[in-house]
Amino acid sequence: MPATLHTSQLKSLPLLHSGKVRDIYDINEYYMLIVTTDRISAFDVIMPTAIPGKGIILNQITQFWMNKLSHIIPNQLCDLSLEDVISDASERAAIASHAMIVKKLKALPVEAIVRGYIIGSGWKDYQATGAICGIELPAGLQIADKLPEVIFTPSTKAAVGAHDENIDYTQTKKLLGDELAQQIRDVSIQLYSEAADYARQRGIIIADTKFEFGLDKDGQLTLIDEVLTPDSSRFWPESEYQPGSSPVSFDKQFVRDYLETLDWNKTAPGPELPDSIVTKTAEKYEYAKKLLME
Repeated sequence: MPATLHTSQLKSLPLLHSGKVRDIYDINEYYMLIVTTDRISAFDVIMPTAIPGKGIILNQITQFWMNKLSHIIPNQLCDLSLEDVISDASERAAIASHAMIVKKLKALPVEAIVRGYIIGSGWKDYQATGAICGIELPAGLQIADKLPEVIFTPSTKAAVGAHDENIDYTQTKKLLGDELAQQIRDVSIQLYSEAADYARQRGIIIADTKFEFGLDKDGQLTLIDEVLTPDSSRFWPESEYQPGSSPVSFDKQFVRDYLETLDWNKTAPGPELPDSIVTKTAEKYEYAKKLLME
């Protein structure tokens, strides 16, 4: 297994923000450096144990999708290399495969969640109301059923340690304005639909995903952050998919299921993960990448 990177320690650039997985460093007024670490979070708590290779895989998958879907919407990737912004060779080596230099954009305060199947909080909402985020759905759906059509169910972006809150489309328009809200909804559904068709051909069902967007200096909508990774999406192996039961997934649900067996109150600090869980989780990320990209 590759060496793990739980927390980056760059001295040559100022740290702007450290999130659940990503450390973001300032380069200048136009660019920033994102270091995708091997951290893993569950129940909004960062675990003390890292997953070897996870950050590298998340970076590779994000760059793969950004390039593949660039005909739909511009993204934040740029042409700068690590050598352009970090002169110290040892610092570069420590983060090389985990780093991504991106354009600095004005991030929008909404997570664009798209669902093709009914699971997770969407399933709970449907059971309680017959709808997801105010979108009425047919009666009698089972857990993990494919939805009659792809739906856009946004949420507000929460700070680290807090929970995102689902909002309806009317609230989205209040936050963003009618035109931008509609553009984000339409683009998100197009991105998801094209990616889901591709992934299905590779043996992966993308049940749902979240996108994040920013605006450039000209106000152009731009795709940012991670894209269609096992952290930002639910990936199910098509070979094991069975409506009516919660499918096995490629994502960190494996870690969540383990944590549910512990006497832990789901607040920080999180427990150390045993080697068997770390190894199995790393294998899931690697297998998802292999199916998508090889």
